[in-house]
Amino acid sequence: MAPQLGREMKDGRPDPDLILDRIKEEEMRAARGKLKIFFGASAGVGKTYAMLSAARQQAEQGTDVVIGVVETHGRKETEALLTGLERLPLQAVAYRDRVLPEFDIDGALARKPALLLVDELAHSNVPGSRHAKRWQDVEELQSSGIDVYSTVNVQHLETLNDVVGGITGIRVWETVPDHVFDAADEVVLVDLTPDELLQRLKEGKVYLPQQAERAIQNFFRKGNLIALRELALRRTADRVDSEMIQYRRDRSVTRAWHTSESLLACIGPGDGSDRIIRSAARIATKLDVPWHVIYVETPKLRHLSDQRRLQILKSLKLAQEMGAETASLPGSDAMATIIDYARDHNLSKLLVGRDRAQAWRPWKRSFADRVGKLAPDLDIIQVARVDTPADRRQEESTGESLLDRLHAPWQSFAMSSVFCALVTLIAMPLHTVFDRANIAMLFLMAVVLSAVRYGLGPAVAAAFLNVAAFDFFFVPPRFSFAVGDVQYLMTFAVMLAVGLVTAKLTADLKFQARVASRREQRVRALYEMSRDLSGALMPEQIAEISQRFAATGFGARAAIMLADERDRLHEAIPVPGGVPAVDVGISQWAFDHSAEAGWGTDTLAGSPLLYVPLKAPMRTRGVLVLEPKHSRRLLAPEQRRLLDTFARLVAISLERVHYVDVARATTVQMESERLRNSLLSAISHDLRTPLAALVGLADSMSMTQPPPTGEQCDIAASMRDEALRMNSLVNNLLDMARLQAGAVKLNRQWQPLEEVVGSAIKAMRSTMAGHRLGVNLPDGLPLLEFDAVLVERVLCNLLENAVTYTPAGSLIEIGAAPGARDQVDIWVEDDGPGLPAGKEELIFSKFERGQKESAASGVGLGLAICRAIVTAHGGTIRAENRRGGGARFVFSLPRGQPPSLAGAEEDSPQ
Repeated sequence: MAPQLGREMKDGRPDPDLILDRIKEEEMRAARGKLKIFFGASAGVGKTYAMLSAARQQAEQGTDVVIGVVETHGRKETEALLTGLERLPLQAVAYRDRVLPEFDIDGALARKPALLLVDELAHSNVPGSRHAKRWQDVEELQSSGIDVYSTVNVQHLETLNDVVGGITGIRVWETVPDHVFDAADEVVLVDLTPDELLQRLKEGKVYLPQQAERAIQNFFRKGNLIALRELALRRTADRVDSEMIQYRRDRSVTRAWHTSESLLACIGPGDGSDRIIRSAARIATKLDVPWHVIYVETPKLRHLSDQRRLQILKSLKLAQEMGAETASLPGSDAMATIIDYARDHNLSKLLVGRDRAQAWRPWKRSFADRVGKLAPDLDIIQVARVDTPADRRQEESTGESLLDRLHAPWQSFAMSSVFCALVTLIAMPLHTVFDRANIAMLFLMAVVLSAVRYGLGPAVAAAFLNVAAFDFFFVPPRFSFAVGDVQYLMTFAVMLAVGLVTAKLTADLKFQARVASRREQRVRALYEMSRDLSGALMPEQIAEISQRFAATGFGARAAIMLADERDRLHEAIPVPGGVPAVDVGISQWAFDHSAEAGWGTDTLAGSPLLYVPLKAPMRTRGVLVLEPKHSRRLLAPEQRRLLDTFARLVAISLERVHYVDVARATTVQMESERLRNSLLSAISHDLRTPLAALVGLADSMSMTQPPPTGEQCDIAASMRDEALRMNSLVNNLLDMARLQAGAVKLNRQWQPLEEVVGSAIKAMRSTMAGHRLGVNLPDGLPLLEFDAVLVERVLCNLLENAVTYTPAGSLIEIGAAPGARDQVDIWVEDDGPGLPAGKEELIFSKFERGQKESAASGVGLGLAICRAIVTAHGGTIRAENRRGGGARFVFSLPRGQPPSLAGAEEDSPQ
């Protein structure tokens, strides 16, 4: 978190703790390598060229510069800059049936140059590399102290990816997290006008001529380039603005710099807050600038009524819904707190409500005038107010009245009177020793003690009693309220005034000390809860910890309701002491809408419980239910902030526990799969030899002398058939083990689908002798790149599955057609009984059968093998029931781009 400008010492010097934190941060940054990003709106603007030019300048100055990976895309001007620079050899990474060149991070770490060039930061590494993304490689290089130059396009930023996709119609799947871009030490914007970029495209300086023409018609339209350029400029400006704010904080610059338009709306406890917020929203929307809304809670405002506190929370919530950044700040001086916040966030415009004119105090300056005098560098905008009698009465009733603040139990007034009597008794024998002025100090001490001990009301009563006692017992004529010297009237007035002021200041300080103590208790309780949550391993432990914190922090009972995979809430987790009576309907509404409901909200406010959704980074995990015993403890803005933090920590803990369970289950499943595959492989190898021997013995029996009888021939044939069937099952087991272990290498070739379909039908001719076969292969099917042997195995397994689960004479059809998303769909369907309801996906699991064990032969591996083979080809497979009856199995293979003799393969925009 960045240091705050307002945290300074009284003499204007920066906080030494902030200086120490800054030094530690700079030491950490000095140990890491620097990252410099060359940022552009699209491919072709010259990012790589600019990066190489800057690298050559560094090399000329004696810097050890090495090229890790640079993509020139065949551009001669860019390739010319590579001359004279050392290049690391790329490593060869095997992926499926190909060997692809990839950046060698181990070689870079071993070479460890001063500056390394790593192009295309958003690039996805080949599966099997150490890191999935190239930006992760760069982070490891930085951790090793290596400076890195890299390039990024605006469409590759995570937060802008969908925006660019909506503009261009092309979604880029390789992205860089924004925190990587923001954490870069330097970002250089490489800009080019759309007309210049289009001209470069036409001249063939970006893509080959035949590729450039199609790129201009699709991605590189002028409107797209203008929009991308604006996004790149805005994103760069946002980063520069963040750097400027950080510089102001580091240098403790107090005055606001009008480098960009921004707005700060200040609200109070009055009814005009909503009007101020709506006015600020309109101005911010018109100017298209960020805006903030803050509320400063001074000691005076901490005495507000429950209704007014709730109104403040609603106003801040309204501002948040309109897109503002909100904050509720404690402070003894509202103007100083507002000015510090504005300067800290470099907000140049302040929006405040206009004060009501007071005829009896015409000399009093307005709030806007006083802020303007203290901060002449800020622009002040006043929002007009609409006065009605009802508004005036409501504003006059804001907070506690003077009588309310003076209120205290009668015992407090009695003890304050006792203090006055004790001081009087103590002072009686001293009136001949000390002057009356010194004796008056004793009475002032009684006022201070009363204020510290019992509050403002008893202290005010003590001030009046002390003046009366001083007059009666010590001012001549003694033992009389008569005053012999008129000058004592001034003494009484000063003594009373000093007593009243001292009482008020002491009571306020006591109140502030109590507030600070409660704040410290909240922070300590939050720390203890965070510590306990970090060690929780089950939702029940989290619920118990939440119950304890809710009792100490809010004086409430708590319950946690968790959601299942279908987003339905279960019953509250039981905890010692019981849980409140939860309304399932309200809790489900709060979960579905990710919004608070129940007590103190605008939704079902009549409920005595407060329902808070538990929003975690990945999803909403459930609902936190609170039953407050004292509603006022949840009305204060600082309590609401504590509640938000409480709910957030609980949600994160629940998500952590969830993923711990997922990781544990995944580990167990992986170990089970590994053990199963090893067992299958061992059994398969050990069974194949005796099965082959059985087949050979069965064949030998028919050739023995004398010839076997007819019954003996039938037995030998049955034994041979069963051995062959068992051998087929063993082959399936072995193939499944190989596929799961990744030992099968695909022999991809571009070939027509008709040939592999014909081979599968020929191989299954004897098996399908009792069924009818239909083939539907239209003309013009494209060439596909696949392993013919494995795809034939898929078709054979699907045909065998259809034969096994359909009666004799059924029709089995095999066909293909172009599908959606550049795929080709191949299907095998029948008119048999169809698939069991609800098992359309389950039947692809290993050892899963569509019918009972005795209904058909097999061990349930055929479809699992089909899915493994299709997935290895980058395709998908699914099962469904036909409308007219029967089952249908469809697998899709990617079309790809067949090799063409007419020209080179077209590249997509980077």
